[in-house]
Amino acid sequence: MEGDTAWILTSAALVLFMVPGLALFYGGMVRAKNALNMLNMNMWCLGIVPVVWVLVGWSLASGDSGRSWLGDLSVVGLKGVNSTEDIATFAFLMTFACITPALISGAVADRMKFSAWMVFVPIWSLVVYAPVVYWVYGADGWIFNLPAHDFAGGTAIHVNAGAAALALAIVLGKRTGWPQNRPAPHNVPFVMLGAGILWFGWFGFNAGSALGANGTAAQAFVNTFIAAAAGMVAWMLVELAKTGKASTIGMASGVVAALVAITPAAGFVGSMHSLVFGAAAGVICFFAIEAKFRFGFDDSLDVVGIHLVGGAVGGVLLGFMADSSAVPGGDFIDGVFFGGGILLWNQILSIAAVCAFSFVATYIIAKVMDKTIGLRVTESTEMTGLDVSDHGEAAYVMEP
Repeated sequence: MEGDTAWILTSAALVLFMVPGLALFYGGMVRAKNALNMLNMNMWCLGIVPVVWVLVGWSLASGDSGRSWLGDLSVVGLKGVNSTEDIATFAFLMTFACITPALISGAVADRMKFSAWMVFVPIWSLVVYAPVVYWVYGADGWIFNLPAHDFAGGTAIHVNAGAAALALAIVLGKRTGWPQNRPAPHNVPFVMLGAGILWFGWFGFNAGSALGANGTAAQAFVNTFIAAAAGMVAWMLVELAKTGKASTIGMASGVVAALVAITPAAGFVGSMHSLVFGAAAGVICFFAIEAKFRFGFDDSLDVVGIHLVGGAVGGVLLGFMADSSAVPGGDFIDGVFFGGGILLWNQILSIAAVCAFSFVATYIIAKVMDKTIGLRVTESTEMTGLDVSDHGEAAYVMEP
């Protein structure tokens, strides 16, 4: 028991560390005049979400309501939660609640008011994130009881955040001058540093989701490592074939895309199959990020192409490759390749439902906010930069 608790708490700390890692990953990709804004958008999630989560979010996401679509208010303010296991699990899941809206921030870079972001995050966490978590992981949740598999959040977190990012980017509109003007990342080493921190923290994200120091955690750890490596290699090979160059941004993106794809499957597949998840994500997500130019939505930092598409790729592949014999103590429905059949269709249904709900709900939230408090900075502010206008600071100050 003590060992399991120690592993859950360690994993929670690893996932928390992913948020500043994500801030660096995104922050390096924006222009210098918006670097602090991007860091602050991510860090705000570490401030407001735990408050929302402890007050009511966790109760809505896990309360024993007997309903299939939303929890109740039985554990508001951690009422009656006093066991070591429950408190540790609460802390672990709180870090997931923090990083999920932070993922969305990359899609709205360079143009969303920070004051609007401060309001959007808690509303989205309650209205969109909490119900989806209940669907996927709640004992009475309808997706959980299909059953569909999502080991660590491929659907509940990445597809959910990716669909929300698409809706928010559409409501906000394109950056001034985009796509003719495509700003270059201002600090590529920050991007690589952020990717390394994300990779490190993802071991807590995936292996921690076993909720114990056990064989499933070990398998998830190995799968996470192998998939990320395969994703990096696959992305670089495709990039070399297409452009003749292997970029640092591409290397980092391949790692993150593969980590997203293995997330729903980390505790449900064998080690060799994790190679397939990583390589597939590296190739498919490479081409998916071009969709924004084809369809004309300005997803600034490719949240849709990496998180929505990567999460969907992992969830669908899991419908083929789930293998209970490959995981110590595995007791779950196998995929098509191992004698199952219904799982594939359940995976597709769950991904489609979460994508549709998140997109529509986020679109409505964004539209209402845009008509009331306003979402977007002025064109002059966009040209000046959000660091000075919204935060009164500059990331880089040149001494006279």
